[in-house]
Amino acid sequence: MAVLRARLGQLVVDCADPGRLARFWAALLGGRPVVRDSAWAHVDPPGAPRLAFQQGARVTTGENRLRLDLVVEDVGRARAAAVRRGAHPVGATVTDARGAFQVMRDPEGNEFRFVESGDG
Repeated sequence: MAVLRARLGQLVVDCADPGRLARFWAALLGGRPVVRDSAWAHVDPPGAPRLAFQQGARVTTGENRLRLDLVVEDVGRARAAAVRRGAHPVGATVTDARGAFQVMRDPEGNEFRFVESGDG
């Protein structure tokens, strides 16, 4: 049986406002937001797969089935910068022997985390 080898091309997030999310994520991850039209936008963060945003008719809220963990040097500074761009923290920063992390929600409520260690 042949082994399927696929390459991750991009992560696509269904959302209400693709341009807004492309600009938000470009500000956090680097890269230039590209807004193709009102229904599709993306950002190509340096050293990472494309993050694309597609306007969806059935955008839902609630617990994510997929979450981005962003490794940062300082969770507090990252949290403050993300809040200035429209993100919202979820609870307090969690700190333990392995490091610290902060659960966040982007401007449309998609959950992500800032993580101070590479352990995730």
